[in-house]
Amino acid sequence: MNRPIWHGHAITRAASLAGCTALVLALTGTGAQAHSPAHHPDPARQTLGAGDGWAAHGTGTTGGADADAEHVYTVTDWAGFKAALTAGGTAPRIIKVKGTIDAVSQGCEAFAAPGYDFDAYLEKYAPETWGLEQDLSAEPDDSPEGLRRASAARQDTAIKANIPADTTIIGVGRNAGIKGASLQIRGVDNVIVRNLTLESPVDCFPQWDPTDGSKGNWNSEYDTAVVYGSTHVWLDHNTFTDGEHPDSEAPTYFGMLYQQHDGELDIVRGANYVTASWNVFTEHDKTILIGNSDGESTAVGDRGKLKATFHHNLFSNLVERAPRVRFGQVDVYNNHFVADAGYSYSFGIGKESQLVAEHNAFTLPEGISSAKILKRWNDSPLTAAHNRVNGRGVDLIAVHNAEIPQETLRSGAGWTPALRAAVHPARAVPALVKHHAGAGRVR
Repeated sequence: MNRPIWHGHAITRAASLAGCTALVLALTGTGAQAHSPAHHPDPARQTLGAGDGWAAHGTGTTGGADADAEHVYTVTDWAGFKAALTAGGTAPRIIKVKGTIDAVSQGCEAFAAPGYDFDAYLEKYAPETWGLEQDLSAEPDDSPEGLRRASAARQDTAIKANIPADTTIIGVGRNAGIKGASLQIRGVDNVIVRNLTLESPVDCFPQWDPTDGSKGNWNSEYDTAVVYGSTHVWLDHNTFTDGEHPDSEAPTYFGMLYQQHDGELDIVRGANYVTASWNVFTEHDKTILIGNSDGESTAVGDRGKLKATFHHNLFSNLVERAPRVRFGQVDVYNNHFVADAGYSYSFGIGKESQLVAEHNAFTLPEGISSAKILKRWNDSPLTAAHNRVNGRGVDLIAVHNAEIPQETLRSGAGWTPALRAAVHPARAVPALVKHHAGAGRVR
């Protein structure tokens, strides 16, 4: 395995990329322009522009833009990436990812605890012998479930990467990415992640829970990225995807999908001031969760927080949660949602959520009604205006209430977004997002 090259206390720097990545997207007949990040000739030192979503609030988001030369690292493998995260103490840092880094290059077998045998697991906990009334929490360490737990703990340690404060992580060029990792942005401030293809981690050891639902269920861990109690986070020009391991190719055991994916992006536990711009979220089930629980103990830390902005993103071939919202003031504008036959909903209206969804475009296949775009989990008012479905203006709330009266939604989120980049008409959004969203555009 290639290791980072150390000189003193730093990994060698790659040559600075030339050029500015400011997006100037002139729209015929409107004169509007898309917002661009604060200018710097090196994309790795660009910062979030003033007024660009919730992450611009207060001190704004600069990531590692102030890093000195000794704290700029270029990495080409998982070991080098994790080393760069811990090098140099608390100083601002820039980590440039070159090529595709694989956090699970040795395969799932490398994490298996001695004695773990999946066939033995299936035999032991088959519903016809174990039943559906008792979970597996009391199983001893030497049982198939105990060995699964030990194996899962090994994977957890290996694939999670804790991102420190004042950090920029950026892909170099068109083909940079990270596979099979879970980026943990936990309890820190001021982080930028840009220009990376992030392939969802595969849970090598999902747990069978006989008591989950009427038939039992497989439960998996590991979000592609999680913002947990952190502030001022900017996620820009990334592609979040299941890549080589789509759910459509997953097997079934005990009559249920062997689910090996969790979320693509979770914003939870008092996280605040997040902007996600010009990303692609594709080929996934439970995509984005904002606020992870209705429970009152969680609510205490979430109320007044979980403020996030999503603009100019492509949400393609997803099932649900784009996003599902609890508590937060969440602004979703100028995004394009492209559904396929497996579509369930886009916006989940959860406990005390305050969603504003405006100037978005939706492309739905024949037979899927625009009433499905909204899903009511709790009675929380929202604002949904100036949205278009298959090229026509649609009042999403009115259509939902007319077709699903048992889940009536109320209009009026109770706040007006003030931190927005240029707002484009919804009819222009599909072309803009198609040509400018996703990894490989920042160079």
